[in-house]
Amino acid sequence: MLLVLVIAAAIWGLGRLMGASRQARLYMLGLLYVALLALHLVLPDGHPLRMATGESPALWAILGGFVALALAYAQVLRRVKARAVAQEEERAPAVPEKRGRFGEAELERYARHIVLRELGGPGQKALREAKVLVIGAGGLGAPALQYLAAAGVGTIGVVDDDVVENANLQRQVIHTDDRIGMPKVFSAQAAMEAQNPYVEVRPYHRRLDAESAALLFAEYDVILDGTDNFETRYLSNRAAVAAGKPLVSGALSQWEGQLSVFDPARGTPCYQCLFPEAPAPGLAPSCAEAGVLGPLPGVVGAMMAVETVKLIAGAGQPLLCEMLIYDALWGETRKIGLKRREGCPICG
Repeated sequence: MLLVLVIAAAIWGLGRLMGASRQARLYMLGLLYVALLALHLVLPDGHPLRMATGESPALWAILGGFVALALAYAQVLRRVKARAVAQEEERAPAVPEKRGRFGEAELERYARHIVLRELGGPGQKALREAKVLVIGAGGLGAPALQYLAAAGVGTIGVVDDDVVENANLQRQVIHTDDRIGMPKVFSAQAAMEAQNPYVEVRPYHRRLDAESAALLFAEYDVILDGTDNFETRYLSNRAAVAAGKPLVSGALSQWEGQLSVFDPARGTPCYQCLFPEAPAPGLAPSCAEAGVLGPLPGVVGAMMAVETVKLIAGAGQPLLCEMLIYDALWGETRKIGLKRREGCPICG
């Protein structure tokens, strides 16, 4: 028995040193096993060669049976695994190259866009190739992010340093109860990727500052400002003007929302033309202080997504040099014209 094991080990080791494949070495061991059984069947009992190799063929037959069972089991496992991988690949959506052709699943997904005369195939392709950065994943950012992902915007960045809180869930519909305590950018990423696996989501869990704003804005085509503090609004405005990127800006207060597109490169005023200075403390209370109607951010955030789609696809007339004001309490909307302010330190 020991002699046979030594010979088998030598065959395996020498074969490996000589570069023989695993399959070839297994064939050699198989030939050794067949030769061994043949010797035990041909040679008479008590022959020295039979005594040196285990005396009885029964032991080798049992061992060969166990080896055959093990090999058969491994083969079955490989086939089951290969079948499972193939089924998983069939179920998983294939994310095409950004500039490649739309697959059948994408064409079906965006069919209602493609039949729109103002969008069509070229507009949907422009959306897929576009990069949009959303500042804030809260009340306004939540619906804007959801609709941008659903619309097929190819790359969506989201900047926010906050985490999901229970008090957010009354209006920030992209987040869920089981994600309380999770950074908002990762919660939003999970929802967006679940909504549309064809989009790329880039979460930035940080507070926007002048340095990061300059770097980030340069990578994106359109910027959405959904923040709730004047410091970040002014920073986003300065960075967008410096980068020459359109800024879709929304704001909320209790029952009222407002929306505009600031793009001084196309002759519009900038945010600071309208609001040269931040209001005094107490004059513009936050949502936490003054309250806000839950569905209102959804209305205004969805409008921000609409303006973004129009900008990317070149459809219709974006809210350039105009501000749309929506009064949810009385169901009224109105527009006011906007002009650039002479001597504006940002765009003047």
